[in-house]
Amino acid sequence: MAVELRIPEVGESISEVQIGSWLKSEGERVERDEALVEIESDKATLELPSPVAGRIEKVLKQKGDVVKVGELIAMLVESADGESTVKTAKSADGEKAAPAVPAPARAPAAASALPTPPPAPAPALPSPSAAPPRVMPAAARALAESGLSASSVPATGPGGRLLKEDVLEQLNRRAAAPARESSVPSAAPGKPAGPEEEVVPMSPFRARIAERLKEAQNTAALLTTFNEIDMSGVIALREELREAFQERYGVKLGFMSFFVKAAVDALMHFPMVNAEIRGREIVYKNHYDIGIAVGGGKGLVVPVLRGADRLSFAEIELAIADFAARAKENKLSLEELKGGTFTISNGGVYGSLLSTPIVNPPQSGILGIHAIQKRPVALDDQVAIRPMMYVALTYDHRIVDGRESVTFLRHVKELIERPTRMLLGI
Repeated sequence: MAVELRIPEVGESISEVQIGSWLKSEGERVERDEALVEIESDKATLELPSPVAGRIEKVLKQKGDVVKVGELIAMLVESADGESTVKTAKSADGEKAAPAVPAPARAPAAASALPTPPPAPAPALPSPSAAPPRVMPAAARALAESGLSASSVPATGPGGRLLKEDVLEQLNRRAAAPARESSVPSAAPGKPAGPEEEVVPMSPFRARIAERLKEAQNTAALLTTFNEIDMSGVIALREELREAFQERYGVKLGFMSFFVKAAVDALMHFPMVNAEIRGREIVYKNHYDIGIAVGGGKGLVVPVLRGADRLSFAEIELAIADFAARAKENKLSLEELKGGTFTISNGGVYGSLLSTPIVNPPQSGILGIHAIQKRPVALDDQVAIRPMMYVALTYDHRIVDGRESVTFLRHVKELIERPTRMLLGI
Protein backbone atom coordinates (compact mmCIF):
# COMPACT_ATOMS: atom_id res chain seq x y z
CA MET A 1 0.00 0.00 0.00
CA ALA A 2 1.36 3.43 -0.94
CA VAL A 3 1.91 5.86 1.93
CA GLU A 4 2.63 9.58 1.63
CA LEU A 5 5.41 11.24 3.61
CA ARG A 6 4.57 14.89 4.28
CA ILE A 7 6.16 17.66 6.35
CA PRO A 8 4.44 17.76 9.76
CA GLU A 9 3.82 20.75 11.99
CA VAL A 10 7.22 21.46 13.60
CA GLY A 11 6.45 24.44 15.79
CA GLU A 12 4.40 27.55 16.24
CA SER A 13 4.80 30.16 13.47
CA ILE A 14 6.96 27.82 11.33
CA SER A 15 5.45 27.51 7.86
CA GLU A 16 8.35 26.09 5.86
CA VAL A 17 11.48 24.02 6.37
CA GLN A 18 14.52 23.00 4.36
CA ILE A 19 15.27 19.41 3.44
CA GLY A 20 18.52 18.24 5.03
CA SER A 21 20.26 14.91 4.44
CA TRP A 22 18.26 11.86 3.40
CA LEU A 23 19.22 9.04 5.75
CA LYS A 24 17.64 6.42 3.47
CA SER A 25 17.73 6.03 -0.33
CA GLU A 26 15.07 5.14 -2.89
CA GLY A 27 14.26 1.45 -2.80
CA GLU A 28 15.81 0.96 0.62
CA ARG A 29 14.04 -1.01 3.33
CA VAL A 30 12.84 1.06 6.32
CA GLU A 31 11.25 0.18 9.64
CA ARG A 32 8.41 1.99 11.36
CA ASP A 33 9.66 5.08 13.29
CA GLU A 34 13.12 4.78 11.70
CA ALA A 35 14.61 8.19 10.81
CA LEU A 36 14.30 8.90 7.08
CA VAL A 37 15.36 12.51 6.52
CA GLU A 38 16.58 15.57 8.41
CA ILE A 39 14.46 18.71 8.15
CA GLU A 40 15.80 22.09 9.20
CA SER A 41 13.70 24.94 10.52
CA ASP A 42 14.95 28.35 11.60
CA LYS A 43 15.15 27.06 15.18
CA ALA A 44 16.31 23.44 15.12
CA THR A 45 17.09 20.37 13.03
CA LEU A 46 14.69 17.45 13.37
CA GLU A 47 14.63 13.89 12.06
CA LEU A 48 11.42 12.82 10.30
CA PRO A 49 10.57 9.16 11.07
CA SER A 50 8.92 6.63 8.79
CA PRO A 51 5.19 6.22 9.52
CA VAL A 52 5.22 2.57 8.34
CA ALA A 53 7.51 -0.38 7.72
CA GLY A 54 8.31 -0.94 4.07
CA ARG A 55 10.54 0.77 1.54
CA ILE A 56 11.02 4.19 -0.05
CA GLU A 57 9.33 4.18 -3.44
CA LYS A 58 10.18 7.73 -4.57
CA VAL A 59 12.04 10.73 -3.12
CA LEU A 60 10.30 13.89 -4.35
CA LYS A 61 12.36 16.60 -2.61
CA GLN A 62 16.15 16.77 -2.47
CA LYS A 63 18.60 18.17 0.03
CA GLY A 64 18.45 21.97 0.08
CA ASP A 65 14.86 22.21 -1.18
CA VAL A 66 12.59 24.56 0.78
CA VAL A 67 9.14 23.04 1.34
CA LYS A 68 5.92 24.07 3.06
CA VAL A 69 4.45 22.38 6.11
CA GLY A 70 2.13 19.65 4.80
CA GLU A 71 3.94 19.31 1.47
CA LEU A 72 4.60 15.84 0.03
CA ILE A 73 8.30 14.91 0.01
CA ALA A 74 8.36 11.14 -0.58
CA MET A 75 6.24 8.07 -1.31
CA LEU A 76 6.59 4.87 0.70
CA VAL A 77 5.32 1.36 0.05
CA GLU A 78 4.12 -0.39 3.18
CA SER A 79 5.06 -4.05 3.51
CA ALA A 80 5.53 -6.62 6.22
CA ASP A 81 9.01 -7.30 7.60
CA GLY A 82 11.17 -8.91 4.97
CA GLU A 83 8.45 -8.92 2.29
CA SER A 84 10.39 -6.64 0.00
CA THR A 85 13.62 -8.61 0.19
CA VAL A 86 12.60 -12.30 0.22
CA LYS A 87 10.47 -13.73 -2.60
CA THR A 88 8.27 -16.72 -1.73
CA ALA A 89 6.39 -19.11 -3.93
CA LYS A 90 3.10 -20.87 -3.42
CA SER A 91 2.92 -24.65 -3.79
CA ALA A 92 0.00 -26.41 -5.40
CA ASP A 93 -1.73 -26.91 -2.07
CA GLY A 94 -1.42 -23.23 -1.17
CA GLU A 95 1.46 -23.55 1.30
CA LYS A 96 4.50 -21.28 1.00
CA ALA A 97 7.58 -22.91 -0.38
CA ALA A 98 11.07 -22.12 0.85
CA PRO A 99 13.03 -19.49 -1.10
CA ALA A 100 14.64 -21.02 -4.17
CA VAL A 101 18.37 -21.66 -3.81
CA PRO A 102 20.78 -23.20 -6.34
CA ALA A 103 20.82 -27.00 -5.95
CA PRO A 104 24.26 -28.47 -5.32
CA ALA A 105 25.84 -30.16 -8.33
CA ARG A 106 25.68 -33.95 -8.23
CA ALA A 107 28.61 -36.20 -9.08
CA PRO A 108 28.21 -38.04 -12.42
CA ALA A 109 26.96 -41.64 -12.19
CA ALA A 110 29.68 -44.30 -12.45
CA ALA A 111 27.86 -46.08 -15.32
CA SER A 112 27.31 -42.91 -17.35
CA ALA A 113 28.57 -43.26 -20.90
CA LEU A 114 29.24 -39.56 -21.30
CA PRO A 115 31.05 -37.76 -18.44
CA THR A 116 29.26 -34.70 -17.16
CA PRO A 117 31.49 -31.59 -17.17
CA PRO A 118 32.28 -30.32 -13.66
CA PRO A 119 30.03 -27.47 -12.51
CA ALA A 120 31.40 -23.93 -12.60
CA PRO A 121 32.42 -22.70 -9.16
CA ALA A 122 29.82 -20.42 -7.57
CA PRO A 123 30.95 -16.80 -7.37
CA ALA A 124 32.14 -15.83 -3.93
CA LEU A 125 29.77 -13.49 -2.12
CA PRO A 126 31.46 -10.32 -0.88
CA SER A 127 31.61 -9.92 2.86
CA PRO A 128 29.59 -7.07 4.38
CA SER A 129 32.81 -5.31 5.32
CA ALA A 130 33.92 -5.32 1.68
CA ALA A 131 30.65 -3.91 0.32
CA PRO A 132 31.14 -0.71 -1.67
CA PRO A 133 29.85 2.47 -0.05
CA ARG A 134 26.53 3.96 -1.09
CA VAL A 135 27.45 6.97 -3.18
CA MET A 136 25.12 9.95 -2.81
CA PRO A 137 24.31 11.88 -6.03
CA ALA A 138 26.35 14.96 -5.11
CA ALA A 139 29.28 12.73 -4.19
CA ALA A 140 29.02 10.91 -7.54
CA ARG A 141 29.31 14.22 -9.38
CA ALA A 142 32.29 15.25 -7.26
CA LEU A 143 33.98 11.89 -7.94
CA ALA A 144 33.44 12.31 -11.68
CA GLU A 145 34.91 15.83 -11.63
CA SER A 146 37.93 14.89 -9.54
CA GLY A 147 38.75 11.53 -11.07
CA LEU A 148 38.68 9.77 -7.69
CA SER A 149 37.15 6.34 -7.22
CA ALA A 150 34.56 5.67 -4.54
CA SER A 151 36.76 2.97 -2.99
CA SER A 152 39.59 5.47 -2.39
CA VAL A 153 37.47 7.88 -0.31
CA PRO A 154 36.54 7.11 3.34
CA ALA A 155 32.75 7.30 3.75
CA THR A 156 31.48 9.08 6.86
CA GLY A 157 27.77 9.48 6.12
CA PRO A 158 24.95 7.67 7.93
CA GLY A 159 24.91 3.95 7.16
CA GLY A 160 28.28 4.12 5.40
CA ARG A 161 27.12 6.57 2.74
CA LEU A 162 29.70 8.46 0.72
CA LEU A 163 28.98 12.21 0.89
CA LYS A 164 30.20 15.09 -1.24
CA GLU A 165 32.00 16.42 1.85
CA ASP A 166 33.99 13.16 2.02
CA VAL A 167 35.21 13.65 -1.56
CA LEU A 168 36.18 17.29 -0.96
CA GLU A 169 38.00 16.33 2.24
CA GLN A 170 39.97 13.67 0.36
CA LEU A 171 40.91 16.24 -2.29
CA ASN A 172 42.07 18.65 0.42
CA ARG A 173 44.22 15.95 2.02
CA ARG A 174 45.86 15.13 -1.28
CA ALA A 175 46.44 18.79 -2.09
CA ALA A 176 48.13 19.30 1.30
CA ALA A 177 50.57 16.42 0.84
CA PRO A 178 54.04 17.73 -0.18
CA ALA A 179 54.68 14.83 -2.56
CA ARG A 180 52.45 11.97 -3.62
CA GLU A 181 51.78 9.43 -6.29
CA SER A 182 48.19 9.73 -7.37
CA SER A 183 45.99 8.07 -9.94
CA VAL A 184 44.05 11.32 -10.29
CA PRO A 185 44.63 12.93 -13.69
CA SER A 186 46.73 16.07 -13.29
CA ALA A 187 44.92 19.36 -13.79
CA ALA A 188 45.81 21.75 -16.55
CA PRO A 189 48.64 24.19 -15.65
CA GLY A 190 47.36 27.06 -13.55
CA LYS A 191 44.02 25.41 -12.76
CA PRO A 192 43.11 23.70 -9.48
CA ALA A 193 42.06 20.05 -9.47
CA GLY A 194 38.74 20.83 -7.76
CA PRO A 195 36.15 23.61 -7.98
CA GLU A 196 37.28 27.06 -6.87
CA GLU A 197 33.91 27.89 -5.32
CA GLU A 198 30.96 26.02 -3.97
CA VAL A 199 27.57 27.70 -3.66
CA VAL A 200 25.17 26.15 -1.16
CA PRO A 201 21.89 27.57 0.18
CA MET A 202 21.97 29.02 3.69
CA SER A 203 20.06 26.76 6.03
CA PRO A 204 17.00 28.22 7.79
CA PHE A 205 18.80 27.68 11.09
CA ARG A 206 21.87 29.68 10.00
CA ALA A 207 19.67 32.32 8.34
CA ARG A 208 17.73 32.78 11.58
CA ILE A 209 20.96 33.15 13.57
CA ALA A 210 22.15 35.81 11.15
CA GLU A 211 18.80 37.60 11.29
CA ARG A 212 18.69 37.72 15.09
CA LEU A 213 22.30 38.84 15.49
CA LYS A 214 21.75 41.64 12.99
CA GLU A 215 18.49 42.53 14.74
CA ALA A 216 20.41 42.90 18.03
CA GLN A 217 22.93 45.25 16.44
CA ASN A 218 20.28 47.29 14.66
CA THR A 219 17.91 47.61 17.63
CA ALA A 220 19.89 47.57 20.87
CA ALA A 221 22.54 50.04 22.05
CA LEU A 222 25.21 47.45 22.75
CA LEU A 223 28.25 48.08 24.91
CA THR A 224 30.70 45.65 26.52
CA THR A 225 32.50 45.95 29.84
CA PHE A 226 35.41 43.70 30.88
CA ASN A 227 37.04 42.39 34.02
CA GLU A 228 39.36 39.54 34.98
CA ILE A 229 38.91 36.85 37.59
CA ASP A 230 41.45 34.93 39.64
CA MET A 231 40.24 31.34 39.26
CA SER A 232 42.44 29.92 42.05
CA GLY A 233 39.56 29.50 44.52
CA VAL A 234 37.28 27.63 42.10
CA ILE A 235 40.13 25.44 40.84
CA ALA A 236 41.12 24.50 44.39
CA LEU A 237 37.52 23.72 45.33
CA ARG A 238 37.04 21.58 42.22
CA GLU A 239 40.21 19.64 42.94
CA GLU A 240 39.10 19.02 46.51
CA LEU A 241 35.58 17.87 45.66
CA ARG A 242 36.00 16.46 42.14
CA GLU A 243 36.05 12.73 42.94
CA ALA A 244 33.34 12.88 45.61
CA PHE A 245 31.10 15.00 43.36
CA GLN A 246 31.45 12.68 40.37
CA GLU A 247 31.00 9.56 42.47
CA ARG A 248 27.76 10.90 43.95
CA TYR A 249 26.19 12.57 40.94
CA GLY A 250 27.79 10.81 37.97
CA VAL A 251 28.96 14.03 36.32
CA LYS A 252 32.10 16.14 36.51
CA LEU A 253 32.10 19.38 38.47
CA GLY A 254 32.84 22.00 35.83
CA PHE A 255 33.28 25.76 35.82
CA MET A 256 29.93 26.56 34.21
CA SER A 257 27.83 25.74 37.29
CA PHE A 258 29.82 28.29 39.31
CA PHE A 259 29.19 30.98 36.69
CA VAL A 260 25.49 30.11 36.47
CA LYS A 261 25.15 30.45 40.23
CA ALA A 262 27.15 33.69 40.28
CA ALA A 263 25.17 35.16 37.36
CA VAL A 264 21.81 34.35 38.99
CA ASP A 265 22.92 36.00 42.22
CA ALA A 266 24.09 39.07 40.30
CA LEU A 267 20.78 39.22 38.38
CA MET A 268 18.91 39.28 41.67
CA HIS A 269 20.96 42.30 42.76
CA PHE A 270 20.71 44.04 39.36
CA PRO A 271 17.25 43.15 37.96
CA MET A 272 17.55 45.48 34.95
CA VAL A 273 20.08 43.05 33.42
CA ASN A 274 17.38 40.36 33.61
CA ALA A 275 14.72 42.63 32.07
CA GLU A 276 13.67 43.38 28.50
CA ILE A 277 12.19 46.27 26.55
CA ARG A 278 8.76 45.83 24.95
CA GLY A 279 7.89 48.90 22.96
CA ARG A 280 8.02 51.75 25.47
CA GLU A 281 7.76 49.49 28.51
CA ILE A 282 10.36 47.68 30.62
CA VAL A 283 9.46 44.15 31.68
CA TYR A 284 11.27 42.95 34.80
CA LYS A 285 11.51 39.18 35.10
CA ASN A 286 11.08 37.45 38.44
CA HIS A 287 12.36 34.15 37.05
CA TYR A 288 15.88 33.22 36.02
CA ASP A 289 16.06 31.15 32.84
CA ILE A 290 19.69 31.06 31.74
CA GLY A 291 20.58 30.31 28.13
CA ILE A 292 23.75 28.22 27.79
CA ALA A 293 25.47 28.62 24.41
CA VAL A 294 26.76 25.24 23.18
CA GLY A 295 28.19 24.07 19.88
CA GLY A 296 25.74 21.88 17.96
CA GLY A 297 25.88 19.73 14.86
CA LYS A 298 24.52 22.63 12.79
CA GLY A 299 26.17 25.49 14.66
CA LEU A 300 25.77 27.39 17.91
CA VAL A 301 22.55 26.76 19.82
CA VAL A 302 21.35 28.22 23.12
CA PRO A 303 19.21 25.79 25.14
CA VAL A 304 17.65 27.31 28.24
CA LEU A 305 18.30 26.23 31.83
CA ARG A 306 14.91 27.03 33.35
CA GLY A 307 14.54 28.04 36.99
CA ALA A 308 18.30 28.18 37.42
CA ASP A 309 17.89 29.87 40.81
CA ARG A 310 16.29 26.67 42.13
CA LEU A 311 18.89 24.25 40.77
CA SER A 312 21.80 22.75 42.67
CA PHE A 313 25.35 22.59 41.30
CA ALA A 314 24.79 18.94 40.36
CA GLU A 315 21.49 19.64 38.58
CA ILE A 316 23.12 22.43 36.58
CA GLU A 317 26.07 20.25 35.54
CA LEU A 318 23.79 17.34 34.58
CA ALA A 319 21.55 19.61 32.51
CA ILE A 320 24.47 21.24 30.69
CA ALA A 321 26.07 17.86 29.92
CA ASP A 322 22.74 16.67 28.52
CA PHE A 323 22.35 19.83 26.41
CA ALA A 324 25.85 19.45 24.96
CA ALA A 325 25.39 15.78 24.07
CA ARG A 326 22.02 16.27 22.38
CA ALA A 327 23.10 19.46 20.61
CA LYS A 328 25.82 17.52 18.77
CA GLU A 329 23.17 15.10 17.52
CA ASN A 330 20.61 17.86 16.74
CA LYS A 331 18.24 16.32 19.29
CA LEU A 332 17.24 19.49 21.18
CA SER A 333 13.54 20.32 21.06
CA LEU A 334 12.17 23.70 20.02
CA GLU A 335 10.81 24.32 23.52
CA GLU A 336 14.30 23.97 25.00
CA LEU A 337 15.57 26.83 22.80
CA LYS A 338 12.88 29.37 23.73
CA GLY A 339 12.52 32.07 26.33
CA GLY A 340 15.78 32.67 28.18
CA THR A 341 16.18 35.82 30.29
CA PHE A 342 20.01 35.96 30.27
CA THR A 343 22.76 34.05 28.43
CA ILE A 344 26.22 32.72 29.23
CA SER A 345 28.64 31.95 26.39
CA ASN A 346 31.84 30.01 27.03
CA GLY A 347 34.32 30.79 24.28
CA GLY A 348 37.07 29.40 26.46
CA VAL A 349 36.30 25.83 25.39
CA TYR A 350 37.56 26.83 21.93
CA GLY A 351 40.58 28.70 23.27
CA SER A 352 39.19 32.24 23.11
CA LEU A 353 41.07 34.60 25.41
CA LEU A 354 38.77 37.61 24.99
CA SER A 355 35.63 38.43 23.01
CA THR A 356 32.60 40.75 22.86
CA PRO A 357 29.50 38.52 22.81
CA ILE A 358 26.26 39.76 21.22
CA VAL A 359 23.04 39.73 23.24
CA ASN A 360 20.28 37.34 22.28
CA PRO A 361 17.15 39.53 21.72
CA PRO A 362 14.98 40.40 23.54
CA GLN A 363 17.42 39.81 26.40
CA SER A 364 19.42 42.72 27.75
CA GLY A 365 22.68 41.03 28.70
CA ILE A 366 25.08 38.19 27.96
CA LEU A 367 28.11 37.05 29.97
CA GLY A 368 31.12 35.86 28.02
CA ILE A 369 33.66 33.65 29.80
CA HIS A 370 36.99 32.67 28.31
CA ALA A 371 40.08 30.50 28.55
CA ILE A 372 42.03 30.33 31.81
CA GLN A 373 45.61 31.50 31.42
CA LYS A 374 48.36 31.73 34.00
CA ARG A 375 49.55 35.34 34.21
CA PRO A 376 51.67 37.42 36.62
CA VAL A 377 49.51 39.60 38.85
CA ALA A 378 50.18 41.94 41.76
CA LEU A 379 49.14 40.26 45.01
CA ASP A 380 49.90 41.91 48.37
CA ASP A 381 52.55 44.06 46.68
CA GLN A 382 54.20 40.92 45.31
CA VAL A 383 54.22 39.49 41.80
CA ALA A 384 52.46 36.11 41.75
CA ILE A 385 51.43 33.70 39.02
CA ARG A 386 47.69 33.06 39.05
CA PRO A 387 45.19 31.28 36.73
CA MET A 388 43.31 34.26 35.33
CA MET A 389 40.22 34.53 33.15
CA TYR A 390 38.93 37.55 31.25
CA VAL A 391 35.16 37.97 31.45
CA ALA A 392 32.92 40.25 29.40
CA LEU A 393 29.38 41.55 29.84
CA THR A 394 27.65 42.88 26.75
CA TYR A 395 24.50 44.80 27.67
CA ASP A 396 21.77 46.92 26.14
CA HIS A 397 22.57 50.46 27.18
CA ARG A 398 18.95 51.49 26.59
CA ILE A 399 17.99 49.74 29.83
CA VAL A 400 21.27 49.02 31.65
CA ASP A 401 23.50 51.91 32.70
CA GLY A 402 27.27 51.72 32.76
CA ARG A 403 27.38 51.74 36.56
CA GLU A 404 25.05 48.75 36.84
CA SER A 405 26.91 46.79 34.19
CA VAL A 406 30.29 47.34 35.84
CA THR A 407 29.03 46.47 39.32
CA PHE A 408 27.17 43.43 37.94
CA LEU A 409 30.40 42.06 36.49
CA ARG A 410 32.34 42.92 39.62
CA HIS A 411 29.74 41.03 41.70
CA VAL A 412 30.28 37.95 39.51
CA LYS A 413 34.05 38.36 39.97
CA GLU A 414 33.76 38.52 43.77
CA LEU A 415 31.60 35.39 43.94
CA ILE A 416 33.87 33.35 41.66
CA GLU A 417 37.01 34.40 43.53
CA ARG A 418 35.37 33.36 46.82
CA PRO A 419 33.17 30.44 45.74
CA THR A 420 32.33 29.32 49.28
CA ARG A 421 30.05 32.36 49.49
CA MET A 422 27.80 30.76 46.88
CA LEU A 423 27.77 27.47 48.78
CA LEU A 424 26.68 29.30 51.92
CA GLY A 425 24.30 31.67 50.12
CA ILE A 426 26.01 34.89 51.26
